[in-house]
Amino acid sequence: MPPTNLLASKTAIITGGTTGIGRAITLAFLAQGCSVAVNHLGLPSDAPHLSSLLSEADALLATATPDRQIGRLAHLPGDVRDPATGEKLVKFCLEEFKVGRLDICVSNAGVCEFADFLSITPDLFANTVETNLTGAFHVVQAAARQMALHNSPPGGGSVIGISSISALVGGGRQGHYTPTKAGVLSLMQSAAVALGGYGIRCNALLPGTVETQLNEEDLRGAEKRGYMEGRIPLGRVGEPKDVAGPAVFLACEELSGYVTGAQVLVDGGLFVNLQ
Repeated sequence: MPPTNLLASKTAIITGGTTGIGRAITLAFLAQGCSVAVNHLGLPSDAPHLSSLLSEADALLATATPDRQIGRLAHLPGDVRDPATGEKLVKFCLEEFKVGRLDICVSNAGVCEFADFLSITPDLFANTVETNLTGAFHVVQAAARQMALHNSPPGGGSVIGISSISALVGGGRQGHYTPTKAGVLSLMQSAAVALGGYGIRCNALLPGTVETQLNEEDLRGAEKRGYMEGRIPLGRVGEPKDVAGPAVFLACEELSGYVTGAQVLVDGGLFVNLQ
């Protein structure tokens, strides 16, 4: 049986936690005993995703036993482009779960709209940067301030930035996107240096081709999917749950307590097979 209670009694915030990779990480953390406050935009289109996530969280909670702790789920709408959103999410998490510590921050919220380089508009470029990079900075800074200065006792914690294989390679229709993911990777490296003295570990996860709502249209065609699968040594595109396990590893002090400033590729071997 897989291990349990790896994150027992921990608390976490996860941005963009109702869909895709963020959702999978949320459920994995809950299953390991971590209470999670997720952020979402609060749009009408978010409602079905949020409703099903709450149902899954309730079903998980029903499996709790004296030997297996399941975390609680809470949610708060907010746009990560607003600097106040991170601060509000941290405060909400502590109040909702009645704790004095934030243990884990996963900066996951992001957008990815494919566009030809010569057609990228200033608005598309700005929105991508503000969501993927500026938003990540504000959320990580808010979490780090709590961990370093206000946790009881102060110090400790794990910050995980969801970057991408696109941080390491170019994309012909991603000229506005790849720089933001390289920025998230660099942000985690700099944060690891800046926050190491507080015992805060900062690492980046770099998913490869993972099928989510952001790229499902691009992967819908059999020809494109076959092309991508042919380039991946493990022979398939990833699923959001493939990223959740590495996130648990980086969140767990007992497993990764000496890991900081790292970049963890979760890509089925795609990067080492790029030619």
